[in-house]
Formats: sequence, C-alpha cells, structure tokens
Amino acid sequence: MRLRSLIPRMAAALLLLSTGIAAASTPQVLADAPVTDYCGDQCSDILPPGENGNATLADIIAHRAFGTRPPHTDDQLGRYGALADGYPSVTDAALGKFFNKAALGVAPDQVASVDKPRSDVTITRDKATGVPHIKGTTRSGTEFGAGYAAAQDRLWLMDVFRHLGRGRLTSFAGGAPANQSLEQEFWRVAPYTEEDLQRQVDRMVATGGERGRQVLADTQSYVAGINAYISKAKAGRYFPGEYDLTGHVDPITNAGDIEPFKVTDLIALGSVVGSKFGSGGGGEVQAALSLMAAQAKYGVAEGTEVWESFRERNDPEAVQTLHDGQSFPYAGKPAAPQGVALPDPGSVVPEPIVYDRTGSAGSPKPAHTRVKAPAKLKPLRGVFDDGVLPADLLSTPRKGMSNALVVSGRHTKSGHPVAVFGPQTGYFAPQLLMLQELQGPGISARGASFAGLSMYVQLGRGQDYAWSATSANQDVTDTYAVELCDRNGGTPTKDSTSYLSHGKCVPMEKLEHGNSWSPTVADSTAAGSYRMRIYRTDYGIVAYRATRNGKPVAYTTLRSSYRHEADSLIGFQMLNDPAHVHDAASFQGAVQHIDYTFNWFYADSKDTAYYNSGSNPVRAANVDAALPAKAEPAYEWRNFDPTDNTADYTPPAQHPQSVNQDYYISWNNKQADDYAAAAFGNGSVHRGNLLDDRVKRLVQQGGVTRASLTRAMADAAVTDLRGEDVLPELLAVLRTKPITDPQLARAVQRLTDWNDHGSKRRESSPGSHTYADSDAIRIMDAWWPLLVKAEFRPGLGDNLYQALTTNLTTDESPSGGRGPTGSHAGSAFEHGWWSYIDKDLRSVLGRQVKGGLARQYCGGGDLGTCHAVLLDSLKQAVALPANQVYPGDDGGCSAGDQWCADTIVQRPLGGITDDRISWQNRPTYQQVVEFPSHR
Repeated sequence: MRLRSLIPRMAAALLLLSTGIAAASTPQVLADAPVTDYCGDQCSDILPPGENGNATLADIIAHRAFGTRPPHTDDQLGRYGALADGYPSVTDAALGKFFNKAALGVAPDQVASVDKPRSDVTITRDKATGVPHIKGTTRSGTEFGAGYAAAQDRLWLMDVFRHLGRGRLTSFAGGAPANQSLEQEFWRVAPYTEEDLQRQVDRMVATGGERGRQVLADTQSYVAGINAYISKAKAGRYFPGEYDLTGHVDPITNAGDIEPFKVTDLIALGSVVGSKFGSGGGGEVQAALSLMAAQAKYGVAEGTEVWESFRERNDPEAVQTLHDGQSFPYAGKPAAPQGVALPDPGSVVPEPIVYDRTGSAGSPKPAHTRVKAPAKLKPLRGVFDDGVLPADLLSTPRKGMSNALVVSGRHTKSGHPVAVFGPQTGYFAPQLLMLQELQGPGISARGASFAGLSMYVQLGRGQDYAWSATSANQDVTDTYAVELCDRNGGTPTKDSTSYLSHGKCVPMEKLEHGNSWSPTVADSTAAGSYRMRIYRTDYGIVAYRATRNGKPVAYTTLRSSYRHEADSLIGFQMLNDPAHVHDAASFQGAVQHIDYTFNWFYADSKDTAYYNSGSNPVRAANVDAALPAKAEPAYEWRNFDPTDNTADYTPPAQHPQSVNQDYYISWNNKQADDYAAAAFGNGSVHRGNLLDDRVKRLVQQGGVTRASLTRAMADAAVTDLRGEDVLPELLAVLRTKPITDPQLARAVQRLTDWNDHGSKRRESSPGSHTYADSDAIRIMDAWWPLLVKAEFRPGLGDNLYQALTTNLTTDESPSGGRGPTGSHAGSAFEHGWWSYIDKDLRSVLGRQVKGGLARQYCGGGDLGTCHAVLLDSLKQAVALPANQVYPGDDGGCSAGDQWCADTIVQRPLGGITDDRISWQNRPTYQQVVEFPSHR
C-alpha cells in the first residue's frame, strides 16, 4: 500500500521535474551577454536518442505501463533516423530537418529552465533538446555545473561505468552472464588497484605543470557538482529509478545510498573509454599462430610471404587519410627481424582469471530467482537479465569506429572549409555521450563528452573552430614472452608465478578481488560469486601461457597508455581553451597531448588540419611490432621504465599530420604511407573507400556545400561495401561463361541490377520497412560467408584458414551481429575479407594488382575453375530462404524480416527503451560545420 501511495506523489513530482532537474526556477534570461559565436547558424549537430538519460522510478513505471517517456529522452532520434530516406534532396536550408542547431548560448525565447546549483554557475536548458548550457562566473563554478549537469543527465550510466572500470560490475548491477563476461573482459586489459588509480592522478599533477594542476582542480570541482546533485536527488527522490530496481535504494522507505563520486572514479571511467576507443595493436599471439600455420603449410620462406600478403600492414592500394604522398614510417616490417618469440606449436593456453565460482557463477545458463515485488514493479522484473551493458562491448576487433569528411575552402562554394564528422560509439539509451555547452574563465566549447568525463567537451566546437576524432588504432600495444622461473630453484612450469626480469627471478604481482551478487527486481540472476585474479609483470598483463623451445613462458600485453589514463585530460583541457586554440597549428599542439590513438580533424573559417595522436613507443631496432618479442633488455621499448610504464615516444613531427590538404576522409582506415596498419585486412577495399570516392568526386566538381558533403556521408552510410567494391569483380568472373541455370541467371541479374542501383540497403519508400532490391541483398548476405570459404579454404587448408579467420572475421554485415554492441549496432563493414577477395579475383582475371596475395586461391588460379567455385557457392546461397538468412531474434525481429534484422536499436542501459530506426552506417554524434568568420 505504501508503494501505491508513493507512485502518485512521484508522478506529480515529475510534472515539476520532468527532465530530472532539481528545483529548476522559472525560466529567465541570463544577465550576462553570450560569447561571440562566429559560426552563425552554420553549425549543427545531432546525438540520438535524446539528451535526457535519467528516469525516476515513476518515469520507468509509466513508460512500461503507458509507453510515455520523460521529455528529451528521444526527441533527436526521429531527425537522426530520417536522414536515411531524406538525404538525396537535402539542402543547406533543410539541414535543420535532420540536425540540431549547435549555436552557442540560448536565445531568450528558447529558455526552458534555469538552474543555479551554486552561486557562481547557472545551467540553462533549451526548449528544443534540453541540452545544458553551463555558464560559470568562476572556473570552479563552471566545472561544478558540468558535474551537476552530468549527474542530472547520466548518473546511472556514470555509476555503471565507474564500477566496470574497477572490474566490479556484477556486484553493482547484478550477476547476469553479460555483466560477468564484460567485467572479465575489461579486467583482462586494464586491471587497476585503488593505489594505481590515485598514482595516475598524482603523476599527472606532478608532470603536467600548471595545466596538470588545473586539471586536478577542475576534476575536484566537477566531482563536487556530481555529489551535490546526488545529495539533492536522493533527498528529493528524483534520482534514477534503476537504483531502486537494483536494490541500492528501497523504493518505499528511500533507505540506502548512492555512493558519492571521487576523482579516482573518473580515472576508472577513462580507462573504459580509452581501452575501447583509444588503443591499438595487440593480438600478436594470434598473429603468431597464423604465421606458424602458414609456415607449417608452405615452409618458412613461402609461408612467411603468404602470411605477410594477408597481413597487409602497408598495402599500396589501401585508402589513406593523407593522400599527397606524405610518409610517416612507423611499426613497419624490419628487414631482418630480431627477438621474435614464437610459441611451440599447440602449447598456447589463455590465462584464466576467474576462480572459486559459487552459486549461479558456476553455470553458463544460471538459474533465476524472482524476488518479491509490489504489483507496480512486476512489469520491470528482469529488465537487466541480459546485462546492463553488452557482453562484447570491449571485445576486439571492435575498436575502430567513427568517420570524418573535411573539405578545404579552396573547393567549397563559400570559400570556407566544410566538415561533417563525428564518433561512432554504438547506440545506447541513454547514449554513452552527452551534449553540453561550457562557458567560463578559460573554457568556451559546445559538443559531446563521455558521461562522467564531461569536465571538458571532447568532441565539438569552440567560438570559431570545430574538431572531431576517429579511432586510429595504430600499434601501441606489444606482446612479450617472459620466461618463467622458480624462486626456490626448482623447475618452472607454465603455471609458475615468477619470471625473469633482467636476469633476476622476480614474483609476478597478483591483482585480485571478489565479486558477489544477489537477485534483484532488475536482474533476477540467482546469487553467486567468484574471484578475479590476474598477474602483472614489468612487461604488462599476463594473457597467455605457453612453451618456447620447451621452456615455459607467459605472454604479456603492454599498452603504452596503461597507467596513463589521466594524462590525456591536459589535451582536452587545451581544446576547450579559446586562448590556446586559435588556428590549425595551435589545434595540433593541443591534441599532441592526448595519449590515446585518435585521428583528429579541425576546421575554422580559413584552415583545415589533421593530426594522429597517441603515445607511440620507440621500439628497439629490428623488433617486429606485429609479433611477440622476447622479454629481454635488447627488445624493450627505448628507455623503458616499468615503474609507471614510461618510455621514449616518437616525437610529434613523426606522427601523420597535415594542414589544408584538399580534403580529408577517415573511417578508421590507414593514415599515411609507411604508417603500418596494426590489424589485418587494411587493403584495397575498406569502408573508407566509400567516403573517399564520393568526396573526391565532390572536390573535383567544386562548389562543395554543407548539404552536398552531408549527402556524400549519408549515401555511404546506406551503401553495402561488398556490393559497391567487390561485386563488380564477382560479376566479371561470372560473365566469363554463359550461365545456363535459369535460377542462377536470375540471381546474377538481380545482383547486377542492385549494383547498378548503387548497392544500397535502403527502404523502397520511407516507412515501407522493405528494402529496394531486397532479394539481391538477401543473396549477397547468404552468399558472402559461403563465398569466402569456397574461395580460400581449399587453397589455404583448414588450419591456416581457421587461423586467419581468427585474425580477421570474414564479414561484418549490418545483420550479422558483429557490430560494436552486437546486433542492431549500426556500424558495419569495418572488418572483413573484402580486400582479399578483391585482390584474388583481379589476379585471376589477369588485371593489375599492387600488393597482391602471394598465391591465387579462387579455383587455384584457373579462371574456369574459379567461375565454377563462385557459381556453386552462389547456388547454395540462392537456395537459402530469408528465414534462414535472417533467423529472427529476441529483440522483436521475426525470422525472415530483412529490414528489421538490419535496424539500429538503442541498447537500453536503464529502464527506458526507444523505437528502432532504419540502418545507417554513420557517426552516433555528428557535426556539420562551416565557419564564415574568425576571431
């Protein structure tokens, strides 16, 4: 009865606090004049589904019962989704149908609410999107307001991520298998103790000079703002309802706590973001296994040549961001590699990290226990049974996302640069990113920030410039083979926990903690627990154990930004400082201070610029970055000091960079000549080609506008890479002989028509939920995996083929469930065998191939046999009905529903869900900018 009486009171409170904002006053015009906005009305942005990411328990109950949502929860989703159908006719004047205005400040008639959580800061929310515009009279007040607004909009999400960053997600959010998998995956790559987190803060302050000290002061004020909101929201009962549903707060009595934040929480949060979006390299053990498989099949010399041709570390046909011939040598193949540490065949085993499982932790399909709940809460039972976050959020190879299109003013209609760019961070409800404007002493910016790290705008615009980034993924993570030993003088085994470091037998450092959980309303996973344990060495985290030449070794992974999660804050602070960034050179100087691996893009009214950031370690001469190295002084990074994981890094001049190239594109493709790709498959066909081809044509035509560049991006976003860039070669082989089977002839004609129509995955008409050329798309989706296997497995053999598919997945179609958040994730066509098929078929057809595969595979190089291979695999694909190609899922898609299988779903991280939208392969947060003037 008490809960029933509580619900109406909470619902009434929502009328006053509909956006989750505490004690908002009557809207009023800010007294202070806004800063000068040099973009006028020519800066736009979008971040679906909406700015508001907080919902009270009453909000969640109402959503489940009546389908209502709190204001500004999904008001950007419709505009974002509409671009897939509406882009062909978009004009500069019509961009507002698909993007928000991204002006600085809020016009008096657009003020929705004004909140003053402290005397030196005001948070103004606009009517259109509910974005917080934070204006401080002091720097501390500005940062306090930023923390307060972040908690208003993303408190639950921030709390989830600070626990994930400590490997304690299950203890906080529940024991769902997805939560278990995710915290284990993260703990493998970035395990930290509390002392580690604090040491990173201390080091950043000690080495960062005045800016480092300012970062500490900013984060302290930011955390104070978060905690001020927590205190008010808890007392006022307008905190996120997920705390009630997960048992942290009693929904009847309000008993329980929301743990205050501290500065080290931000470092834990940053480690999650950095490990997912800002790292590169690694995977050397898997690379070694495929190299060994190639050498076993072909012999050492030819096997190495075959492996290198699949590795494509410096492919001459790869699309590049810098296309004027600039060379930036890094991590290439040495002429005479030394210190390579290949394991003995069959000896590699992954390092276990989970021990002492109890209860539901001991079963891959754990039991569920329904807890008692009032009637109003029963519809919310099990909302997190599938996990509060996707289980594969951090899994490789899904590190590289985001795209950018930037055109110099020499080729635009206005004479000013135009940019369309943004990060591709998956789709969540609420989003991982949040929008905000920050104005205060030394800070002037509007844009997106990761929730819980929004003391600075990370991607956005200043008064007269804009910037964005894509994941760069250059190789900053190495694998070392450390020789194991026994400190008591005995014979070491693969399980030994001591290793040789500079000739001494030293113990590994053991990092360990326990997690336990009990069922809640939200996550009914039965009670369970386990311990997570990982071993750390001077050469990084133990990932595998094996033998080399019969001796036991541990393979460790060492990332250059490990133990340096705080350092990049200085670079972001600079980007927000209008006194620092005032042109292309000062922009490049700012992003040089960011240790994570990103491609950075810049545009103002005069110039464009590009810079590749990251702590690129200087490797010892002749060390092959693509393979494991011996853990010996001769093969360490130059001047390596394991105490804080420091070394020599390549100087800024050696990082790919440019000012005022005719245009820049990036979709996680190769950066420049001789800047080696850290992963397999960066060759002749890459999704970056979809952008490069379109922007190049625009530049050649001249007169580029914001609308025309947006159309180029949007057209690429609904194009099937396989259809545009590989299907022509497939059809060329198939046309070398008559096709007598009528069914196959019809299939080839449908594929031809689809290719002629642009290889789009787009509705036949807005809202039809049916693709144009749907049967051709079904055939391609069914054919591709069969085609890859038929073309390559006979020649490579089972062992090598399997090893290479471990290095690089064969496909990443929209409906394949391999996006950054699993199925319905939007991002597609980043990783796949399209380049291999393209090069192989061109070779068999007798066409020119630069950097071709070492052997011909389709039909053993015989064109007639290749024709038969393709036709046979196509016949199998044509026979597969739609309900097998698209088998349906538990997310609401029926078997055979092609459009639904592709759709984007905002993965719920809380109690509010959103409608699905048509597939698009584009940034989650996106800016369209053109500055007509400058300071």
